[in-house]
Amino acid sequence: MLLQPTTTVSPKHVLASIDESYECCRQITAKYSKTFYMGTMLMSEAKRRAIWAIYVWCRRTDELVDGPSAKFTTEATLDDWESQLESVFAGRPQDDYDVAMVDALEHFTLDIQPFRDMIEGQRMDLRCSRYETFEDLKLYCYRVAGTVGLMSTVVMGVDPEYGTAPWATTIPCPIDEAIALGIANQLTNILRDVGEDARRGRIYLPLEDLELFNYSERDLINGVIDERWRALMRFQIQRALKFYREAERGITLLSPDARWPVWSALMLYRKILDVIAENQYDVFNRRAFVPTVRKLLCLPPALLRARVL
Repeated sequence: MLLQPTTTVSPKHVLASIDESYECCRQITAKYSKTFYMGTMLMSEAKRRAIWAIYVWCRRTDELVDGPSAKFTTEATLDDWESQLESVFAGRPQDDYDVAMVDALEHFTLDIQPFRDMIEGQRMDLRCSRYETFEDLKLYCYRVAGTVGLMSTVVMGVDPEYGTAPWATTIPCPIDEAIALGIANQLTNILRDVGEDARRGRIYLPLEDLELFNYSERDLINGVIDERWRALMRFQIQRALKFYREAERGITLLSPDARWPVWSALMLYRKILDVIAENQYDVFNRRAFVPTVRKLLCLPPALLRARVL
C-alpha cells in the first residue's frame, strides 16, 4: 500500500532526497504496472523519472477511491488532496513522493488542470456506480485516464522538426490522440476488471449497451456468460480498438526518443483485449494478463513502427 496523502509536514520529518524519491516512484511503477514500466525503460532517464513521478501521483489519487482505505474517503478527503496538489505545483512537497513531482515540474512545464481533472474523476466514483450512456462513461475515462495522456505528452515532447519546416506556422501537438490513448487504456481496464468491479457493486459498462444486447445488471452481477455477453464484449472491444487507432495517429508527432516507448506501451496494453477474447470473454473468473514472452515479442515490431511510421 502506498503512503496516504498528507497535508502537513512534521517539522521533525526530513523529506527524502530527490534521488530517493524517484527510486520509490520507480519501485512502485515496476510493482504495480509491469507493462507500463517496461515502456518507460525505453525512455531517456529524465523522461522516465518524470513519468514514474506522474504515475505514482496518479496511483495515489486512484487509491483514495479504490485502495484499502477507500471506505474512509469523502469529498473532504479529495479537497485535502487537491490542496496538497496545489502545494506541489507551488514547489512545496508535503511528503516523500511529492519530492519527485516537484523536481519533475522543474524540468517539464506541466499544467495543473489535468491533475485537477483526475481528482474530479475520483469524485465521480464517489458519487455514482453506474453510467447510463457511453458519453457519460467517456467523460469519466477522460478524467481518470485521458488526463494521464495529457500529462505524459508534455514529458514525451513533440518532434521539433515539425516546427522547422518552411511552411510550418505552429508545432503540432497530439493532444486529442493522447487523450484517446488514455481512454483506450481505461476502456481496456474496465473490460478486464468487469468481475472485480461487479463484486464491489460497480458497473462501468454503459447501461444503454447492456440494454442493447438484452443483458441485465443482474446477469452481470451473476457473471452470466452466454452469446449475449460475448456479443456485448465484442462490441466493447471494437470501441476500445477505435480509440487505440486514433491514438496511433499522434505517435509520429512525438519526439523520436518517445515513439518506441509509446508504441510499445500501446501495443502491450492492447494485447490485453486479445487475451480477453482468447479467454472466451470470461472476465468474471479469469483475469486477462499478457505473459512476459508475448510482451517481449511486441518490442521489435514496436521499434519498427517507431522508425518508419
